[in-house]
Amino acid sequence: MTVDEDLTPEKPVESELLVVTGMSGAGRTTAAHALEDHGWYVVDNLPPQMLGTLAELVSRMPQSLPKLAVVVDVRSQSLFRDIREALHALAASGVHYRMLFLDASDDVLVRRFEQGRRPHPLQGDGRISDGITAERELLSSLKDSADLVVETTEMNVHALATAITELFTDSGPIVLRINVISFGFKYGLPVDANFVADVRFIPNPHWVPALRPFTGLDEKVRDYVLVDSGAEEFVNRYVDALEPVLEGYRRENKHYGTIAIGCTGGKHRSVAVAEEIGKRLAQLPSVRVTVQHRDLGRE
Repeated sequence: MTVDEDLTPEKPVESELLVVTGMSGAGRTTAAHALEDHGWYVVDNLPPQMLGTLAELVSRMPQSLPKLAVVVDVRSQSLFRDIREALHALAASGVHYRMLFLDASDDVLVRRFEQGRRPHPLQGDGRISDGITAERELLSSLKDSADLVVETTEMNVHALATAITELFTDSGPIVLRINVISFGFKYGLPVDANFVADVRFIPNPHWVPALRPFTGLDEKVRDYVLVDSGAEEFVNRYVDALEPVLEGYRRENKHYGTIAIGCTGGKHRSVAVAEEIGKRLAQLPSVRVTVQHRDLGRE
């Protein structure tokens, strides 16, 4: 007896639950709006104690709510303290969820609150910086366990919306998104880097008068940097070393990573090497790569 293909059972619809949290002022509202634009049903300021109830509702109605995002924040500090217990309960009950954590540097968060003329929810009678310090301490373990950490220090609302769009397509999060960022050590390490590579071992084009005005995006500088003995070998070996790491990310259901490449000023060597590493990583299957140059243009 031949089974008609039209009679084969369809694959059950699986709902997706995304927990959105992070520092106040880091862009949760912008992220929520971007998710809504892509078909997610967003519940804002949900008490953590209600996560289990909502997840149970979603599991019973996967076709009605296939993509649910829940924004959890510290506006009610006493309720928020139970979020770890609520997340453990979700995992124990078999509910699959992902966590998106939004962060930004303290000085940028202070500036955003000052521009919005709003108090920080945890500052009380103190300063905005006091509230930020208290919140960062409260959220530290949560950030460490997040599936996705998006650093919004250098982002405006449009850039953040674009990042959320890239992370969450119609079919959910992409397989693996890698951000390769060049930087200058004299301006400090990128705060969201998962890996940091120091390429100051490569001769510096800054000391070549004919190359100094140009950047690692220019062909003459790129050739000078990459042709140097050791640079090409470094790029090859570094990408080879990253391949098992990226496979491990997939196994651990981690969908986002940042690789930082640094030189002294972030203008020549790190830019050229970051571009080359990004190009090599983009050739790997199911990897989406973006390349940014944090300090390009600084004096």
